[in-house]
Amino acid sequence: MSKKFEGKVAVVTGAGGGIGEAVVQDLVLNGASVLVVDVQADNAEAVARAIREQGGEALAFCADVSVLEQSQAIVEKAEHAFGALHYAVNNAGISGRFEALADVDAEEWRKVIGVNLDGVFYGMKFQLPAIERAGGGAVVNTASIYGHLGLRRLDAYTASKHAVLGLTRSVAIEYATRGVRVNAVSPGPISTPLTRGAKEQTDAIAALTVMKRMGEPVEIAKAVSFLLSSDASFITGSEIVVDGGVLLS
Repeated sequence: MSKKFEGKVAVVTGAGGGIGEAVVQDLVLNGASVLVVDVQADNAEAVARAIREQGGEALAFCADVSVLEQSQAIVEKAEHAFGALHYAVNNAGISGRFEALADVDAEEWRKVIGVNLDGVFYGMKFQLPAIERAGGGAVVNTASIYGHLGLRRLDAYTASKHAVLGLTRSVAIEYATRGVRVNAVSPGPISTPLTRGAKEQTDAIAALTVMKRMGEPVEIAKAVSFLLSSDASFITGSEIVVDGGVLLS
């Protein structure tokens, strides 16, 4: 069976667990070599080690995407370790503290925007030229259904995800004729360590979907892999919503 990412190199941020880990696994399953990036070094190494033990090619890299120089270092590491960069998945994100806007201090606001929005900007700033140097490829940014909705008491998170969608669309125009497609995936309620809790809580979250269940990280990973692949060769500046129908209700 042919592997659609054979010989390709990808960077995935926020890859130490949850959606990011699932994306790494799917890319490697399809032949890619992956730089596994996370702010938690142990988590990144655990994911990369598991991939290598299964015969895949992955390296861990600890970095904070909200720091410009570290975002540059991510791309430099990928090119040095694997020889090129073809795909990037800007998945790192945080929700911030749950509180009313008037109670949010400026430092907390900047922290959320720094990871969720600046991290995507910094990432693409260095990823896009590298992907061009490699002869073309694609970028997928992780947004959210809350890039379309309001989310009470998580204002910075909501604002950042709206902005990620806008940034994705504007950058896609610039790179449409330069060999790099730029798209987004917007997850709804996904079962990860951050969202799993008491059964009553998870049932309440699942009830938001018309399918009456939470999604699994692999269901986001499949959408990401599609957008990166040549199967999506005429798709750019677009978004796949993977939410079990939340936006329908």
